[in-house]
Amino acid sequence: MLHTHPGTPVLSHTPIANELGAATHDLGVGIGLRAPHYAALLTQGCRIEWLEAHAENYFGEGGYDLHVLSALRERHPISLHGVGLGLGSTRGYSHEHVAKLAALVDRIEPALVSEHLCWGAHDGAVFNELLPLPLTREALRLVGQRVDHLQNVLKRAVLIENITSYVRFRDEDFDEPAFLNALAAQTGCGILLDLNNLYVNQCNHGTEATAVIDAIDAQHVREIHLAGHCRLDDLVIDDHGARVDVAVWTLYARALRRFGRVPTLIEWDNRLPELDVLTSEAERARFYFERTDDRAAVA
Repeated sequence: MLHTHPGTPVLSHTPIANELGAATHDLGVGIGLRAPHYAALLTQGCRIEWLEAHAENYFGEGGYDLHVLSALRERHPISLHGVGLGLGSTRGYSHEHVAKLAALVDRIEPALVSEHLCWGAHDGAVFNELLPLPLTREALRLVGQRVDHLQNVLKRAVLIENITSYVRFRDEDFDEPAFLNALAAQTGCGILLDLNNLYVNQCNHGTEATAVIDAIDAQHVREIHLAGHCRLDDLVIDDHGARVDVAVWTLYARALRRFGRVPTLIEWDNRLPELDVLTSEAERARFYFERTDDRAAVA
């Protein structure tokens, strides 16, 4: 059963994170920025409303990648999506990483900045994985402090994304939506709700994706991710290597009815197709998006 919990620890609220800005509400549907598509994006005209870049790919002080990102920033709003910070790493959270992200944010002035609810480093070892946290009060306190720090350094609110998990912890104080709701309420961050991640977790663990959507506080959801996955004999893998599954499109329609027309991104990282395949997925998302009222419709 999905539930909230009494006795949640009180975190210090970040004054600068009171709102994410009305302008982001009008972003519409975007796609991920990937190097094989640089040339097409720079030279071809196509209906792309915004682009999401993996922040760590642009931490250098120069080079072609940063040149492309800066050039595309002149044409499209940019979202910076972090994949390497590991907010929940007890002994691996890097202040140097945060400083590099802050320099990139100052340079690009992105519409959105997001990170994952995960850990990924320990004592100098970085695992290059989005590893799940036990959803405990102690974890909430730690991640809340990290989100507060990140938002204070960046001088803006960030979005925190739910992840896929291939293990479950025996003893937890929260289920996932309760943890995300508490984190958003206490730090002022927003939620980036990845619907493919919800569906993969449903397949692997039996958690009901629709129940998670219904339990998330609508006021906190400020972005949605859509992606593809692959099926093995006894496991579903969130590999971002295929078109969005029909079951995830069904979840998207439900999420739009609940959260309103929040910015939506098509993610595709493996077995990357031609740009027109990616933009066709964005067009399908736009079909759902434009037929939804511009407000959260479910209390």
